[in-house]
Amino acid sequence: MYYAAPVARLIGELTKLPGIGPKTAQRLAFHIIRTSREDAQNLSEAIAEVKDKIIYCSTCFNITDQDPCRLCSDQSRDRSIICVVEEPKDVVALERTRDFKGMYHVLQGAISPMEGIGPDDIRLKELLPRLQDGSVKEVILATDPNVEGEATAMYVARLVKPLGVKVTRIAHGLPVGGDLEYVDEVTLSRALEGRREM
Repeated sequence: MYYAAPVARLIGELTKLPGIGPKTAQRLAFHIIRTSREDAQNLSEAIAEVKDKIIYCSTCFNITDQDPCRLCSDQSRDRSIICVVEEPKDVVALERTRDFKGMYHVLQGAISPMEGIGPDDIRLKELLPRLQDGSVKEVILATDPNVEGEATAMYVARLVKPLGVKVTRIAHGLPVGGDLEYVDEVTLSRALEGRREM
């Protein structure tokens, strides 16, 4: 009622984005209005291109514009290790470390009974065929350190261990530069559990 219909529609669409409330949507809408037509068109085209060209890799279920994805196509990667993550953004986080040279499996979510998400609702059944030929020696569980991530990791471990594949879990603990007095009890407990000899 306060805005012209096109502005109200833009604000309404922006509020559908995660983490964007009405005030942020309003700020973004007015930024788009002030920007050049070319910049607005580029944004519109970028959104359309993502929707048109991005698919899920048929091997690891990461987002990609080619199938199989670049990581699955890279013959220099260690195919004996698969790192299981919840979302494509987790692959990006691990790749930024430049330490992991194995393969990935993206679950596209985590088991969450409270939200009605069970094992059949994530890409879990697609993991097991990748382990059948005996070439995979280790599965690293890198799900989030929350209730859903822990439940998912335990479920995956129970499925994979009978296949004779080593199952490991990434360590959780203290952030570099953090002070012990400000760390919550769960994080501190995990840090103690994940300690290693020096």
